[in-house]
Amino acid sequence: MKIKILLNLIVFSIFICAASSCAENSSATRKAGKIKVGIVFDIGGKNDRSFNAAAWEGVRRAEKELDISLYDVEPGNPTSIEPAMRAFAEKNFDLIIGVGFAQGPIMQKVATDYPNIKFAIVDGVILDKDGKPLSNVASLVFREHEGSYLVGMIAAQKSKTGVLGFIGGMDIPLIHRFKTGYEEGAKSVNPNATIIANYVGVTDSAWNNPGKGKELALNQINNRADVIFTAAGNSGLGAFDAVEQFGKNSENEANKFVIGVDSNQNGQKPGFVLTSMVKRVDNAVYDVVKEVLGNEFKGGFHTFGLDKDGVAYAMDDNNKSLISAEILQKVEEAKGKIVAGEIKVTDAMVK
Repeated sequence: MKIKILLNLIVFSIFICAASSCAENSSATRKAGKIKVGIVFDIGGKNDRSFNAAAWEGVRRAEKELDISLYDVEPGNPTSIEPAMRAFAEKNFDLIIGVGFAQGPIMQKVATDYPNIKFAIVDGVILDKDGKPLSNVASLVFREHEGSYLVGMIAAQKSKTGVLGFIGGMDIPLIHRFKTGYEEGAKSVNPNATIIANYVGVTDSAWNNPGKGKELALNQINNRADVIFTAAGNSGLGAFDAVEQFGKNSENEANKFVIGVDSNQNGQKPGFVLTSMVKRVDNAVYDVVKEVLGNEFKGGFHTFGLDKDGVAYAMDDNNKSLISAEILQKVEEAKGKIVAGEIKVTDAMVK
């Protein structure tokens, strides 16, 4: 009997170590009093150069500047998310972060089972059985439609055909928020603009299929789209490859453009990326870690829009020659009107 108990303890310890990426994070210092933060990525992984990468940047900045012990898990498949999250909770972590709305149902269960542990979810909303926010979960949400409106304006003013593409990961309300804002921004510039919208898939794998993203982008280009906005995680990188195939014109400017999402992706294919609709997931994640460290953590909604620079369009050396000062002036004017409430961008997630 004692041997059986010992074996069970050994197996459980091995599982806990694997789920919290012990090997990968062996360099993390474990000093007394240092808070422990665990982050569980979605299946796109922390190197997706988009959504997960932005969250990773935020916690890494917190590790460096706030001196925390940081552990991460890249599940690889959806079934590994809950065990990883529970492993962190069992080890009494100070904060557990989940990346992506798909982790919502899982975090709801785990956070309910561990009411004394603090959690945060990016792009998710965690409610109790009465429909009220859980006090131990910070829901980090963004007004993506506002930032998408601005890149829609840029796309319409740059387009020569009046046909714009949109590639979403999954056909869900969250991604409709990007698409609707993009379309409204484009039509504010060109009321006759046409938006071709396609979605990669219906399961979580839709966020990690660049091949399908490229196929959809090429099809849109064949239907005259010359600017394509992606909101598809790692799958969106396929659209970057697609526009690059069409090369540059005699003036050394790209014939087709892509618009990145979440992180600043302007440098992925310099000259072919018109701009990126940036979600400052990095700032949101960093801030919630800082709140835990300062004993200022609050559950419920933490909303980030244009007013808090929670969303934005990216300008840097990679794309400054692609967008005229006149266009930027119009976009900045629209930004001010959105913040002031003079322009109401439709939120596709509000019924």
